[in-house]
Amino acid sequence: MTDLAQADRLTKLEALRAQAIDPYPPRGVASRPIAEVLAGVGTATAPGPLLGERVTLSGRMLVVRDFGKLMFAPLIDRTGRIQLGFQRDTLGDWWPARKLYDAGDLIGVRGELGHTQKGEPTLWVREVQLLAKSVAAPPEKWHGLADKELRYRRRYVDLWASEGVREVFVKRSQVLSTIRRFLESEGYLEVETPTLHPIAGGATARPFITHHNALGMDLFLRIAPELYLKRLIVGGLERVFEVSRNFRNEGLSPRHNPEFTMLELYEAQADYRRMMELTERMFELAARTVNGGSTRVTFRGQDYDLATPWPRRGYTELFRQHAGCEFDDHVRVRARARELGLPEIADPWKLMNDVFEATVEDGLTGPVFVVDYPVAICPLAKQKPEDPRLAERFEVYVAGMELGNAFTELNDPAEQARRFEQQVASQDPEAPGVVDWDYVQALEYGMPPTGGLGIGIDRLVMLLTGQDSIRDVLLFPTLRPEQAAPAAVPGSTKE
Repeated sequence: MTDLAQADRLTKLEALRAQAIDPYPPRGVASRPIAEVLAGVGTATAPGPLLGERVTLSGRMLVVRDFGKLMFAPLIDRTGRIQLGFQRDTLGDWWPARKLYDAGDLIGVRGELGHTQKGEPTLWVREVQLLAKSVAAPPEKWHGLADKELRYRRRYVDLWASEGVREVFVKRSQVLSTIRRFLESEGYLEVETPTLHPIAGGATARPFITHHNALGMDLFLRIAPELYLKRLIVGGLERVFEVSRNFRNEGLSPRHNPEFTMLELYEAQADYRRMMELTERMFELAARTVNGGSTRVTFRGQDYDLATPWPRRGYTELFRQHAGCEFDDHVRVRARARELGLPEIADPWKLMNDVFEATVEDGLTGPVFVVDYPVAICPLAKQKPEDPRLAERFEVYVAGMELGNAFTELNDPAEQARRFEQQVASQDPEAPGVVDWDYVQALEYGMPPTGGLGIGIDRLVMLLTGQDSIRDVLLFPTLRPEQAAPAAVPGSTKE
């Protein structure tokens, strides 16, 4: 069924066709960006060089205000928004057809640039071409929890109907471009590694499983590209990075989506200290790029300054301070976990890290590097020579949210095999089920001392754009199925 508003639009659609106006023509118009035109028209008191010129624009027409002899409507495109002015005296042939046009229609217009009496930049329209008739009425306003869910489902409307949404995704693109340019300037090569893996590895997470019919084998959607990228270090590429889509078969939260974007990079002859330097510089540069040169960002009501350098805090020191016991005192750690109401698990090291997350993470306002993690929870990281209980690993936090993870990479094949076997023997349902012997063999050919870094792009964009939820920085976040299918458009394949 269709509602009354949509029925009215469908009637107009047929009326347009009856007047030989194609509501979905095969060709568009050669138009100028609205932002460029606005920059050239100036103000009523300080006219710009384009004032009085005729230009062609295209975009989506929004709320129409019809005064009988005069009509106004905003027009938006990917770059901005300008007011259109329609006058009966100059649009005599078209004027009666204006009633067949609605907010949401895509149009091309040609007209003369000027200002209204109140000084608002306006394109006074002389010609109108319909580019696509909108048979679904645009929303008057999005508000409230239920509508926010609808915004995610209908992002194709949200991008032009909700203020500020488009800008978030423009900034996301700028962040990725900035990171790529920065790493290329540091001598890194962008590469692509498989999304379908024969073994779930490179991180501890529950994978998505699929099946390849021709090969008759199960494959795993990538949970991390790490082991393939380090194979390339063995191959001599020395500095590589990948912006990859990763998949983890886990829950949803304001910080988690099953499908997400990661930056991973690896550099030969480097260690985790070099990775800290890269992280600081990259974050600071990204902040300046999207925030007009400023390193300050506002996230969840608090201000943070991403200017370098950032402080370093030891994992064991933070654990002692906030959990109230030593990280490797398993008896005390288990008792503390019970006090916190954490689930009972057999693995003492995983339980230790659960206690860390419960007692420490929320207080890491940052930006701050938490360094030197217990080696038992770092199966791919090199031990610290001065304290073999710890690994050369850091995580970077801002606002209690982990944004990145880095190691001095383990390159001893025998030790890597031992840790893989230990991980498999733990029977952790989120750990890999088999040892990646091909990766061990790659290490047997020799991997130089290497630093590696992973950064959650979605969370970084959340921070830089001040968005509370990861869903607000993903164009199409994962959602539960709708309870009922939307009404079909007459003539569509859903009828």
